[in-house]
Amino acid sequence: MKRMIGLAMLAFAGIAGLSSCTKDPMSNLTEQESQIYVINNNSFTGTQVTPFDVQAVAAVRSALESRGYRRVARNQSPDLGVNVSRLYNTTTNVVDLTDYWGGYGGYYDPYYWGYGGYGYGYPSYYGLVESTEAMVSIDVLDLKNAATNNRINVIWNGLIRGSGVFNSSTISNGVQALFEQSPYIKTAQ
Repeated sequence: MKRMIGLAMLAFAGIAGLSSCTKDPMSNLTEQESQIYVINNNSFTGTQVTPFDVQAVAAVRSALESRGYRRVARNQSPDLGVNVSRLYNTTTNVVDLTDYWGGYGGYYDPYYWGYGGYGYGYPSYYGLVESTEAMVSIDVLDLKNAATNNRINVIWNGLIRGSGVFNSSTISNGVQALFEQSPYIKTAQ
């Protein structure tokens, strides 16, 4: 009798296993059902020109003109190209909040202020800290030799970082400091 029950269960499992096999549903999609939609979830994306952007470009233009460069239109085959970019670098770190006293747990020294204890709580506690660093990047590109080399080379790069980097009142000083650190950037005249 036990053998019959075992065979019946084995037969039931085999039938259930075979009947549950189906084709891959992704391979049966129509062309309309398999379309891919690309969306932009970047909160920093936009094409709006801000007053800061205008001031940053004007500061770079002024610095280059003071060194003998002149601005020409795109259709006049310029020798140099200039990119002024905003950069954002976001990092996420894990912070250990377990023990305020640096791993000494219940250690107590009567000659030392306070009490070791178990820190912020027992067992371990962790937190996430996210920070975003903002920068302004200025790139000077060699457009004159781009066709012969089949690539555009960066011939100078400057980076402005720190607090208040996107403050309209400080961008002119930041650009001026970059070019003062690079006295070799000038025309050959």
